[in-house]
Amino acid sequence: MANVVVVGSQWGDEGKGKIVDWLSLRADVVARFQGGHNAGHTLVIDGAVYKLSLLPSGVVRGGKKSVIGNGVVIDPWALLAEMQRVGEQGVKINPDNLTIAENAPLILPLHSDLDVAREEAAGKAKIGTTKRGIGPAYEDKAARRSIRVIDLAEPDILLERVQSLLQHH
Repeated sequence: MANVVVVGSQWGDEGKGKIVDWLSLRADVVARFQGGHNAGHTLVIDGAVYKLSLLPSGVVRGGKKSVIGNGVVIDPWALLAEMQRVGEQGVKINPDNLTIAENAPLILPLHSDLDVAREEAAGKAKIGTTKRGIGPAYEDKAARRSIRVIDLAEPDILLERVQSLLQHH
């Protein structure tokens, strides 16, 4: 299959998940390249219902490689919960079928707290955020101060990055 990109132009709910699911039947690799765990897609495969937010839809199809790219802001707790949920449905997730970009930024509790505080402070001008920390995590990514997946493997670097992040916020 040639490279295919599915991009929504209506800020969600336009059926991207269903199209990606259909395309994934023919794909070798299914990647999620941006976004967070604020939106989800539901897949129905052979009567089984899978609800995904961070995981690419390829994980529920055997023989596919799924990739979470560095444009995705990852809430590690949400990702682990989602992996456990689909695991309980019989989906095997391992390094052979899921790759996470080492430079993908993490959503930390401080991002969610910041999101909530800003939304509450905005009063009538609030934007209707999901309060999951996605916007603040993207701010830190753009400013090159985010904690990335790879930082978890280097305690000294992680400490420096956490201190820098906390000093900023």
